[in-house]
Amino acid sequence: MYENLLPRFLRYVKTETRSNPESTTTPSTQTQVAFAQTLKAELEELGLSDVHYNEQNGFVIATLPSNIDKEVPAIGFIAHMDTADFNAVNVNPQIIENYDGSSDIALDTEGKFKLTTADFPNLANYQGETLITTDGSTLLGADDKSGIAEIMTAMETLINNPEIKHGTVKVAFGPDEEIGVGADKFDVEDFDVQFAYTMDGGPVGELQYETFNAAQAEITIYGKNVHPGTAKDTMINALQLAIDFHNQLPADEVPEKTDGYQGFFHLMSLGGTTEEAKMAYIIRDHDREKFEARKALITEIQEKMNAQYGQERVAVHMYDQYYNMKEIIEKDMSIIDVAEKAMIELDIKPIIEPVRGGTDGSKISYMGIPTPNIFAGGENMHGRFEYVSLQSMEKATSLIVKIAELVAK
Repeated sequence: MYENLLPRFLRYVKTETRSNPESTTTPSTQTQVAFAQTLKAELEELGLSDVHYNEQNGFVIATLPSNIDKEVPAIGFIAHMDTADFNAVNVNPQIIENYDGSSDIALDTEGKFKLTTADFPNLANYQGETLITTDGSTLLGADDKSGIAEIMTAMETLINNPEIKHGTVKVAFGPDEEIGVGADKFDVEDFDVQFAYTMDGGPVGELQYETFNAAQAEITIYGKNVHPGTAKDTMINALQLAIDFHNQLPADEVPEKTDGYQGFFHLMSLGGTTEEAKMAYIIRDHDREKFEARKALITEIQEKMNAQYGQERVAVHMYDQYYNMKEIIEKDMSIIDVAEKAMIELDIKPIIEPVRGGTDGSKISYMGIPTPNIFAGGENMHGRFEYVSLQSMEKATSLIVKIAELVAK
């Protein structure tokens, strides 16, 4: 089944496409541009229509025309090309066939890195399946090249099986999702669908339409450096002020102590000298009011500390990144209903849970195309312990086909 899915996926993950948060170009890396052109050629070879690369936003777009006479909603499927900030050069996938569900999997030849059921109990869910892992030196890239392979294979399946009736289906492969700017320039007029799905979730069954509201705070703290021997009542240590700032945030509202619908402040970086220090936080909450309160707390601490010194010692640059797509999608839950129905018909148990993160769909939903998120199959994203099951990718491929079929009905 789907004989081209695995070789397609292996080919994709061996292509390095990391995004770069320091870049000012779109896409942020030329490797993504090159990969986009490869995908464009493949879509053309498969026989899709209006295949084009949008140089303004880095998306490859293609259309599978309807093969029915009646009017049904045009739908879309989206995946991202970039991988996370972990070594992605010379990805060397390993294939473990008929995994027994309990054995440790040695990734590297020295046995330094292992997938163990003690550390990763979800391995037990894959008894009898074919796993694709790393060799311990890189990430795998299933996030989100599994999604690209699944969408591409689903389009191939629909083209080769015209007896499967479907309306217009559009696909989009985009850049820079991992650095949070991939959908900033998404062209909804170019995509022109009533609704879409990102194939960017984790294990089988995930169907997600609730994401965080997200902001980032970049904080610069200005100190006063004098000789420590004569520093009394004169020195202002920027690093100490940074510690003081952090200690005024709720100690338990951090990623490592929260789950479910609980939001957090996450200190991503802290560095500097006595003279000047820099901090960066991401701020997350599913609830919009709580989200705004979190941002207000950052500002309140800033103002309190500046008032204490009678001058600006703490400068905050804070900006919103994306919002909870639930506010858009809950206005018309039919797109969730059709995905859930498709899963049930394929004997997949839907797992409808909030995302403790965001997807490109978070932004695209607010641009006018409601875009929930569906599983792509990967586990342990963004590192050397990443893996994906071939059977999971096959189920995701079948789900894309089934959604297209149900919408046509």
